[in-house]
Amino acid sequence: MTSFPLKVIEDGENLLIVPKNMKHLANVSNVSFGTASCPCKVKFHEDFRQVVLISQDLYNSLRIPHNGHTALIYNDNTLFLGPLIGIFTAGFTDSILRPIGERSIFFSKLLSGEKAAGGFPFVFGAHQIDWDQGTIEGLFYLKEGWKKIVVPFPNVIYDRLPNRKAENHQALRTVKNKLISEYLIPWFNPGFFNKWEIHQLLLKDKTVATYLPETHVNPSFSLIETMLSKYQHVYLKPSNGSLGLGVYQIIYSREEEAYYCRFKDDDEQKKLQKFTSLEAMINHLFKNKPFKSYIVQQGISLIRTEHKAIDFRVHTNKNSDGLWQVSVIAGKIAGRGSVTTHINSGGVVKTVDELFPNKKESKEVTKKLEMVALALSKAIDSKIKGPIGEIGFDLGIDKNGEVWLFEANSKPGRSIFTHPRLRENDLLTRRLFLQYAIHLTEKTIKTPEEIHL
Repeated sequence: MTSFPLKVIEDGENLLIVPKNMKHLANVSNVSFGTASCPCKVKFHEDFRQVVLISQDLYNSLRIPHNGHTALIYNDNTLFLGPLIGIFTAGFTDSILRPIGERSIFFSKLLSGEKAAGGFPFVFGAHQIDWDQGTIEGLFYLKEGWKKIVVPFPNVIYDRLPNRKAENHQALRTVKNKLISEYLIPWFNPGFFNKWEIHQLLLKDKTVATYLPETHVNPSFSLIETMLSKYQHVYLKPSNGSLGLGVYQIIYSREEEAYYCRFKDDDEQKKLQKFTSLEAMINHLFKNKPFKSYIVQQGISLIRTEHKAIDFRVHTNKNSDGLWQVSVIAGKIAGRGSVTTHINSGGVVKTVDELFPNKKESKEVTKKLEMVALALSKAIDSKIKGPIGEIGFDLGIDKNGEVWLFEANSKPGRSIFTHPRLRENDLLTRRLFLQYAIHLTEKTIKTPEEIHL
């Protein structure tokens, strides 16, 4: 969708001046920004300027926060400016330099994405909402830095709650439910994925079921023994975990008739411990934590480089047409003695070209991972309630060239973008976030029955 610079003029009353080639806007009688709406008059430029001019009174009444680029969405005699995009999170501080703590840099980058895409994104939390006035004191990131500006309720909301604890906080759940059900604001990426639930959903889909490793919830000792005899190693993972925390790799040595476990202890130290029996191992590892919430997953013999396992982080995003596309693929090489390839466990990020200098091989790997990631994105999207705009996948390729899904994340981490060759991909994901928010706004305005609230 085309966007236009929005500029304020002193003259005129409730006036909008739009490009002369937009004669279909002649019947506009109202203008809307977020949930604010005002009567207006529309005029057309006499020349070919591609800019939208707005009178000062209208600009103030609509609480437009700054001169940015605006999309123009027309429906039922109303012209919608913006859109106004709210990013909902928690963990705010009193510092205007770092208002969202350590995540302030991430949010500043997100808000300063490609301005020409249009849209007015801002960050807010539950405590910044004025229900009586129907306004939010939002955090905007402008040229001069962070600024608090009061705006109407947004057209769409992007969920960036930092963790499951915040997501399950009753007050935050109440806010979310109220904005969705009472104000009918679409809320995209509405929750962290549960590993077991995603596995169950995808298992029923023949188009993607073959990418799933054998997985069971709340496993018995005998089931783990059976899987070890089939695969030689398995993984125990918390079904609601993330960042590779709480993951155990169990390996059975036939020669020694012993069990080895690779994991990180409470002090974040890598450990490899030997046990004489599986029961002794589980009782030792889980003496202070519940085992019921864990899943057991088939171990995969991954392709390796310098004797270290490789898996891949693939991000998919919806674009301006609401269609899935792959925005980045990065290889992650496991750290020495590490149970996962996560960077916080000593993992190293490489581009596909760096891992596969042979161009033909690099293209084949990229094409294979893209195909699987897009198929998985469509499958998850069709089964999860509420709009989804991005997914991060951890995929592996085994020694036979088969692709496997290890994890899908609705709020993927962004540590891979520290790699200098992935900066363009970082920009792309932020641009796509804005484009999808605009697409979702247009869809909500024109065909609200298609949005699953």
